[in-house]
Amino acid sequence: MEKAIRKSVKKPKEKTNWVLTIILILGTFTVFFPLYMAINIAFKQPSEMTNSIEGALGLPSSINFSNFAEAMRVTDFWHSLGNSLFITLATIALALVVYSLAGYVLGRTIAKHKGFKWVYLYLISGMFVPFAILMMPLVKETAMLHLGNQFGVILLYLVFYMPMNVMLYAGYMKNIPTVIEEASEVDGASTWTTFWRVIFPMMKPMHATVAVLTALGTWNDVMTPLVIMSGTGINTLPIAQLNFQTQFGTNYNLAFASYIMSLIPILLFYIICQKQIISGVANGAVKG
Repeated sequence: MEKAIRKSVKKPKEKTNWVLTIILILGTFTVFFPLYMAINIAFKQPSEMTNSIEGALGLPSSINFSNFAEAMRVTDFWHSLGNSLFITLATIALALVVYSLAGYVLGRTIAKHKGFKWVYLYLISGMFVPFAILMMPLVKETAMLHLGNQFGVILLYLVFYMPMNVMLYAGYMKNIPTVIEEASEVDGASTWTTFWRVIFPMMKPMHATVAVLTALGTWNDVMTPLVIMSGTGINTLPIAQLNFQTQFGTNYNLAFASYIMSLIPILLFYIICQKQIISGVANGAVKG
């Protein structure tokens, strides 16, 4: 009887959305083609680089790592890598603490006190201020305060990424019931204890999201460390990679080899955090 019922019930035909499929294919090609070009050119010798299509797209005649070794020498790779890691990791650590605290306070008080809503809007408005407008005043200010160094760059990053990340944390707080905090208060826990032992661990998906967004911004940024630490001799990887560009041209083989090496750390960091990122963005993108 059950078999007869199953046969009588026709399964709806699944229609393929060809428009969306084509868009996804084009998007995938757009992402992977530059990556293919970077890896391909990184393994080629300068003599293999010609103006023809075959010279640009063709595979290298042999696999060798001489470009990578030379790129490491030119950029003082390990020293530059250490500077980039220090600035990025320090910024992430401070960001998770400062942004989560600000997001917690604003997320819990916006609905209760109108004054905090204006504070929230003031912080969010920072997203609309371009860095180009602030660049020269910041260079002068950091020089006067003796912050033209790594610590000054970290402080500026902490300010630059605050609007977006505080908005995400404040939105994420709406997904955490206030009953949890009330239960902690009944047990005798202070607000500070409740935040660090209860709320902060529950923000794990948002921590991963903010960490990746902050890491991508700090790791790939050229302008901020370039103008703030100019003349100090302290180079991050993006600044060191400017050595491949001269007024006479660009050494693409060494440049792409260096780009591939600098891509690996941030790619590994993203892979580690990717499980939490989608959940964090979806839950944090709530209007305040």
